[in-house]
Amino acid sequence: MSRAALLVLADGRFPAGGHAHSGGAEAAVKAGRITGAASLEEFCRGRLQTAGLVAASVAAAGVLGVDAVELDAAADARTPSPALRVAARKLGRQLLRAGRATWPSGELDALAREFPKGVHQPVVLGLVARAAGLGAADAAYCAAYECVSGPAGAVVRLLSLDPFDATGVLARLAPEVDRVADRAVEAAHAVVGGGVGALPAGSAPLLEISAELHAGWGVRLFAS
Repeated sequence: MSRAALLVLADGRFPAGGHAHSGGAEAAVKAGRITGAASLEEFCRGRLQTAGLVAASVAAAGVLGVDAVELDAAADARTPSPALRVAARKLGRQLLRAGRATWPSGELDALAREFPKGVHQPVVLGLVARAAGLGAADAAYCAAYECVSGPAGAVVRLLSLDPFDATGVLARLAPEVDRVADRAVEAAHAVVGGGVGALPAGSAPLLEISAELHAGWGVRLFAS
């Protein structure tokens, strides 16, 4: 296993398409729920404990060899918003493209054939992590960190928030990212023994509703 591969996969410059998505932050900014660093931190904390935990668990399960078709169906069931399902598959398609170019793998090729219209991004993340020689905890950390770093980066653009303040938010959330990653790995091992029903199903209704409203905007800076 190469820890350097983890840095490559988690790097915001990895061409996986995440820069085009705000993780719900754009809608939250417009609604006045994010106005600065403090409210950004609360938004990210809520996202981490719900959608972040689910994504990290799915990604970790993928590394452990859980069937991708079953994981994709489980991710779909945990994503009520059609707009978020579309976004997750677009991100998955882009990540799969980047992953196949960076760490060529027959398993990734098979996934692309199985899901020509895209697969949920955390499912792809798990298989790309495995192709890179990484473990379940690595994939969980990637998913959990991405869950908060995406909105933080978006809010820098949306509100001209000081990047130092945004980075401070991520630093303060680091212990919670650790705990979510640990819980995700535990859940992934439970899936291996008991099926995808053991995956967390954390709910964030306001994110889902906001995503549907955001999808209908005529002008927007981010895709989701």
